[in-house]
Amino acid sequence: MTEKIFLKIQRIIKTDIVKVFSLTSISTIVKMLTSFVAVKIVAVIIGAGGIAILGQLQNFISMVLSFASGGINSGVTKYISEYKDSPKKIRFFISTGFYITIIASLISGILLITTANYWSRLILLDTQYRFVFQLFGITIILYTLNSYFLSIINGYKEFKKFVTISIVTSLLGLIFTVVLVFLFELKGALISTVTYQSVVFFATILMVRKTKWFNKFNFFSKFSYLITKKYLHFSLMAFVTTATVPLSQLFIRSYAIKNISAEQAGWWEAMNRLSGMYLMIITASFGIYYLPRLAELKSKNELR
Repeated sequence: MTEKIFLKIQRIIKTDIVKVFSLTSISTIVKMLTSFVAVKIVAVIIGAGGIAILGQLQNFISMVLSFASGGINSGVTKYISEYKDSPKKIRFFISTGFYITIIASLISGILLITTANYWSRLILLDTQYRFVFQLFGITIILYTLNSYFLSIINGYKEFKKFVTISIVTSLLGLIFTVVLVFLFELKGALISTVTYQSVVFFATILMVRKTKWFNKFNFFSKFSYLITKKYLHFSLMAFVTTATVPLSQLFIRSYAIKNISAEQAGWWEAMNRLSGMYLMIITASFGIYYLPRLAELKSKNELR
């Protein structure tokens, strides 16, 4: 009896979902710790008001990145997982997604650079921070490509690579934030927010450069209008999400800054971040595991 229970536990431990939950839990804990340390340092050096300003910028980044990536990342994961055993089909999905990402990010980058004054006044309530939006416009293509590669990694169910990159992102974010905040205070924190993931792009390249899918034939094949139509369904979902969650937080924070105080808005932002972090232990695991898993299922029994 004991032996049967032990064998059953072993089988459960070896399942993909348990492995993913274990890996993503480690990643989320690292992210929680690094975020807590970063927020604490920023709060000590530039005050709670600085946290509120950073929150405004991060919500803006979330919205822009959704448009700059074409909103196709979930679709990329879905179709890579579904057709991963068909290299010819995969090639068109990867190349079409790559072209969409490049075009959308270039358009977004140009718009950010040319309208930096407007966004600085609207989001950060002062035009002196326009350089932050110009810097974001220059580096946004690296942001979107990094997210695109992560979507492919998730589609191929390379969970260890995905989680490792997530941990590297968290650690680099902490290092960038601490160094730049000590050197330039609030401006340093803003620069870190718009640049650190661009550096992670190069770490991602190092990790995927030897994989089978990372080759010029996959990325520079034909552009498919049929596949673009399929991706657009995911774009619509991404844009709706972007137009609700980050935008609502922007409005709440802006209202608090103008009608209560920047410090109180900073406290709200700190609590909002903490609640988001511990919920990620569950949501991140499901997001990484279930989307590629559901995409590859062929029958209703498997789906159940």
